[in-house]
Order: sequence, then structure tokens, then C-alpha cells
Amino acid sequence: MNYIISFVVFILDQLSKILVLNYLKDVGEIPIIKNVLHFTYVENRGAAFGVLQGQRWFFIIMTVLIVGFIVIYFRKNKNYPKPMMLGLSLIVGGAAGNLVDRVLYNFVVDFIDFRIWPVFNIADSAIVIGQILVIYVILKYDDLSQKEM
Repeated sequence: MNYIISFVVFILDQLSKILVLNYLKDVGEIPIIKNVLHFTYVENRGAAFGVLQGQRWFFIIMTVLIVGFIVIYFRKNKNYPKPMMLGLSLIVGGAAGNLVDRVLYNFVVDFIDFRIWPVFNIADSAIVIGQILVIYVILKYDDLSQKEM
């Protein structure tokens, strides 16, 4: 199930980015809800909030290592709480989506723009939600092998 969730996140992310590259790149911006939500084409060559600009190889190597670690973790720890496994699945799918962008384009395609927050994409959303779930499990459970209550 973990791999299916990761795959679905990856596919949704990549399909959205293909649409953005085909239809939004030349337009630049489309208001969905004026001054609240826009689709804005951004080429992000850094990490979250644009930090570490131009560190493509650093991000590629770190992503491969982190995703590899999580995949090994999946294989060794099948009985951990469901929120932990869901969180890690979301992180893998999102990380893989952004990794493909870095390899193919030398940047990550971002487009969801709430105007009060940096522009992001579906992969970024999955990674953040996944991190929240992992932190939740770490804070809630004394022992990660215990079952949900």
C-alpha cells in the first residue's frame, strides 16, 4: 500500500507539472480566485522558499539517499503506525516528483500561489503533510511498534 500511495502522489505531481509546462509556462499566471489563489509558473532552482539556489547535485544526491533510506525502512518496518507509514509514503512520492524535475529540467516546477506563501507544487504539499504525520507519530507514540489507539 505504501508504494501505491507514493506512486499516486508522483503521478499527480508529474501530470500537474506537464500541464503547467504545456499551458502555463508561456502565460505566466492564471488567477483562480483573484488575489487569493493563482496558478503562477515558477522555476525553482533551490529548496523550500528558494534557499540553496543552484545546488542541483546536492538535492539530487540527498533525495536519492533519503528516498533509499525510507524504502529500506518500509521493508524492515511493516507494522509501524499507519500515520507513520502514510507520512513516509507521501514524502517518497513528493521527493520522487521533485527529483524528476531536477534531473530533467535542472529546476523544480512550482505553480500553486496563495500570494501570502511562496509558490509550491503537489510534491511539496505531499512532503509537508508527510513530515507533519511523521512528527505526529514521533510525539504521540512512546514506542513506534505500538498499534493505533
